[in-house]
Amino acid sequence: MFFNPGINKVLMLLTLAVSLGTLNACKEESLGDVEAISGLGGDVVVPTAIDNWLFDSLTVPYNIAVKYRWDQFEFNDVSKKLVPPDELKILPLSKVIRSAWIKPYIDQAGLVFFNKYSPKLFVLSGSVQYLSNGAVVLGQAEGGRKIVVFDVNNFRTKGDPTYIPARDSVVVKEFVHTLHHEFAHIFHQNILYPVEFKTVTKGLYQGENWINVSNADARRDGFITSYASSAFDEDFVETVSIMLVEGKSGWENIINSIPEGTSENGTTKAQAQASLRRKEALVVSYFKTAWGIDFYALQVRTRAALKPLL
Repeated sequence: MFFNPGINKVLMLLTLAVSLGTLNACKEESLGDVEAISGLGGDVVVPTAIDNWLFDSLTVPYNIAVKYRWDQFEFNDVSKKLVPPDELKILPLSKVIRSAWIKPYIDQAGLVFFNKYSPKLFVLSGSVQYLSNGAVVLGQAEGGRKIVVFDVNNFRTKGDPTYIPARDSVVVKEFVHTLHHEFAHIFHQNILYPVEFKTVTKGLYQGENWINVSNADARRDGFITSYASSAFDEDFVETVSIMLVEGKSGWENIINSIPEGTSENGTTKAQAQASLRRKEALVVSYFKTAWGIDFYALQVRTRAALKPLL
């Protein structure tokens, strides 16, 4: 390596002079009043009637915000093709959130309990999200504090002039089901359900193949829905949500509808029914011991709140 002490000393002095000049130039430059620079505070949105209702009816009493203005980065996979929600759907959907999910829990467990464990942000998408296996995502719970709701643009209640009972009551019911499903995830993420729950239908879980299983076939193996057969956690929250939205009589009708004979996995009707009843008992016990909630009373309140919407 070539090294000359004299030349390197000159270079060092020149570098120091340039550096000092740069520092002096920076010191002399002033940005002025940065508060007067427009755009630094982000977009300014004038609240609409929708915003005012959401703030007064959900944010103030329950500390829940509903984000319906489009922001693709609120969704986990930005590569998915989604569409913004129709603003005409926001208030009808939000009112169902309040009446069929919030109110039953508050009436049963109290405002303090609900506000402590409820998610604090709802993000809305107008369309569903499709997975690579063809499954449709209707809701996602993220970290216990955020719920993403899909398929908002197909949501219609009885006050909508285009409401068709045979079509739209199913969507409303599925939406309320999704709310209770995602909230149940938050419960077990805080306090795990009984380990025994994982053993009731052990060896029969389908994993990603659940998409190829019908609800009827899943029930013949002791799962309340096909999605319940995908994994332990999904089995638990599906059991909770179906029990709530169907009510006691609806739950019994499902169990009693299991046909005679055996499933493809060799499960008899009696075994399938026994599995579902055992899961029911474990859910009821879990809500009582872990949360101090009378599940059957909550079930009555939830079903009563849902019926007028169907």
